[in-house]
Amino acid sequence: MKELLIVDDNRGIRMLLEEVFSKDGYLVHLATNGAEAISIAENKDIHCVLLDMKLPDMNGIEILKTIVQFKKNLPFIMMSAYAEQDLIEKAKNNGAIHFITKPFNIHELKELVSKFIKSHSELRVNEII
Repeated sequence: MKELLIVDDNRGIRMLLEEVFSKDGYLVHLATNGAEAISIAENKDIHCVLLDMKLPDMNGIEILKTIVQFKKNLPFIMMSAYAEQDLIEKAKNNGAIHFITKPFNIHELKELVSKFIKSHSELRVNEII
């Protein structure tokens, strides 16, 4: 079963994404802040992260940088209500593979997650071989 980490301080977004991805067969882990996100990433076999850029304790870039240190090829999809080009560039330079602006199209997001998990799984297999 593929595991997805959703990090957002907005309860409504977390619940919506949990419902949508759980129905698609994902095991969904939820975090409301950076400390929770890092703990979950350290202790679970996460296959993809949906990460909000602005959280109460840390920003998305700080969380991304921390998790990438111990999960090198983990795909991150950054989410934000603000499409600030400098933040997008910073996220991509630190390992994010995609940036999506809120409000987002849920069907597009589902396709992105599926695509990135598939390519991540292929990377993992190639690393083992």
